[in-house]
This record gives sequence, structure tokens and C-alpha cells, in this order.
Amino acid sequence: MQATLTSAPLCRPAPAHPVGASASGEAPSSGAHSATAALDSSMLLQGHKTVAISHNGSVYRLQATKLGKLILTK
Repeated sequence: MQATLTSAPLCRPAPAHPVGASASGEAPSSGAHSATAALDSSMLLQGHKTVAISHNGSVYRLQATKLGKLILTK
């Protein structure tokens, strides 16, 4: 049985340091204007081992392995 995500809004925790900044506080060398959204995998999986993700008309499966890795398949 496949779990599906609900349409509930996702809360994003504040990053430990600004997006694009390194831990040492140095400015990023390239891509300073691009931001990367980061979500904790537990927010996506919500206690399930596998979730279905709909993207551009296709359904993908995000699966957590026993070793704690993530696999995304179409």
C-alpha cells in the first residue's frame, strides 16, 4: 500500500546559517542569488517508509532504506 502526501502546508525550520553560506561564514563563491529550499526528510515521509510524489503529471516514489538512505524512482 502506498502512502500519499496530504495538501497540508509544510513548515520550514530556519536554517542554521543562511542559505548559500558556509559553516565558516564565508560568502558562497558562485550562485549567491540562488536559494535552495531544504526540508527534513521526516516532514516528507511523515513516519512512513515510502511516499508518492506527484510532479509534472508523473508519480515518483520516495523510499527510505534500512541504512537511512533515500531512493527516488519514477
